[in-house]
Amino acid sequence: MPQFAVYKNRNEATRGRFPLLLDVQSGLLDPLNTRVVVPLSPAAPAKARAMEALTPKLPVAGKEYVMVTPQLAGISVRELGAIVDTVSSERAKIIGALDLLITGI
Repeated sequence: MPQFAVYKNRNEATRGRFPLLLDVQSGLLDPLNTRVVVPLSPAAPAKARAMEALTPKLPVAGKEYVMVTPQLAGISVRELGAIVDTVSSERAKIIGALDLLITGI
């Protein structure tokens, strides 16, 4: 399972708000039956940029999504839907948002 792969959200209770899940877990931990994911929400056109470092916008399959970093979660691999894209080109933004969430810097 590649790090920074984007999956469809199979959870009926949350997929309306968060249709996609970004896998941020290292590929070195692929043998685990769980993945650490960050939900992605469709980006609003005129959204304020106040929290952009924590919730950066990412291009996924031709559309823009917001990485909702504060909603980081661990889920079972079987809860992931199909891969729709990978965003490894956005690594710096993703790691920066995770670093801000965890260390505050």
